[in-house]
Amino acid sequence: MVESLFKNENFTHYTVMLNEAVEFLNVENNPDGIYIDATLGAGGHSELILQKLSDKGRLISFDIDKDAIKAASKRLSKYKNLTIVNRSYTEIKEVLAELGIEKITGGVIFDLGASYHQLTKDERGFSFKKDAPLDMRFNQEQKFSAYDVVNKYKEEELVEIFSKYGEEHFSKRIAKAIVNSRPINTTLQLSNLIVNCTPKVKSSIHPATRVFQAIRIEVNQELLNFENTLKDVLTLLSLGGIISIISFHSLEDRIAKHFFKEYSKKCRCKKEQIICSCGGQVLEILTKKPVCAKDEEITVNPPSRSAKLRAAKKIADIGV
Repeated sequence: MVESLFKNENFTHYTVMLNEAVEFLNVENNPDGIYIDATLGAGGHSELILQKLSDKGRLISFDIDKDAIKAASKRLSKYKNLTIVNRSYTEIKEVLAELGIEKITGGVIFDLGASYHQLTKDERGFSFKKDAPLDMRFNQEQKFSAYDVVNKYKEEELVEIFSKYGEEHFSKRIAKAIVNSRPINTTLQLSNLIVNCTPKVKSSIHPATRVFQAIRIEVNQELLNFENTLKDVLTLLSLGGIISIISFHSLEDRIAKHFFKEYSKKCRCKKEQIICSCGGQVLEILTKKPVCAKDEEITVNPPSRSAKLRAAKKIADIGV
């Protein structure tokens, strides 16, 4: 049995919708398949997939966070048909080529966003509740960080990312306050600035939530990476292969929803095109509505209340 909560002295992570996300992969019906865990984390989804694989099956798990790699490698050390790759899931195509794998014959699982470990480890700088250097990098070897966004972006650039990635109503006011208060070095400096420059409104979320989300997305290029990788995955999947996606905010979910909708159309050609060349419907959507975490899970892990799970199966190849 795989536990949703993984904890050791240095790493804590809760795997959201552990069983539901893996169930859509239907590993029991294809135990010899090749599967991808695009976001390893502490290895919860990976371990459940591995328990369902045969000796012929294989799992390749990706993560750019070395803390996650270290924790998951120890947790999953007994499994011989696992390859852990300390690279971004954006490199799936290149990594599979290096491993001599032509097709993903089983499926792919995405568990998007920051992990509990990243959000709660003080020095990573993701939280607006704890004082830390402005960081927010998933990949700690990357030079570009939250400090660069906050202190080097032009005011209009800040307005754009706060509006686009955070859907923040007071983007202009916050951006102006940031530019006028530079340099800003820590998370609490930024958080307090946001609180002080925005109106007091009744809300269940902290005033800095949306801005911190927007900066994190910008630092890690989360949305662009996800959208581009979905296209790669679709070409790499064999017929019958499954894509299972857990997202945590509306922007990620919108990308998944629109991608599935587009490739589940009977035809994607332009209306003026006489002869169809798109190859017709490529995906069958398995979730008419997104699956949400159950009440019992939300009670144990409140952040899972925002999670949405969507899945689709590849039923045809993409046309020229």
